[in-house]
Amino acid sequence: MLRNGLEPWHLLILAVVVVVLFGSKKLPDTARALGKSMRILKSEARAMKDESPR
Repeated sequence: MLRNGLEPWHLLILAVVVVVLFGSKKLPDTARALGKSMRILKSEARAMKDESPR
């Protein structure tokens, strides 16, 4: 079904849809919030992994 995976034109269409949905003014704020959430998720996952079961 998805033999070739994501091709460059798929990503281009996805980018256009995201810009249309969110608008160009909200896009940097949305990306910043997503990055912050990913950093928090990674740090929490690392903290859970570092805890040794006793």
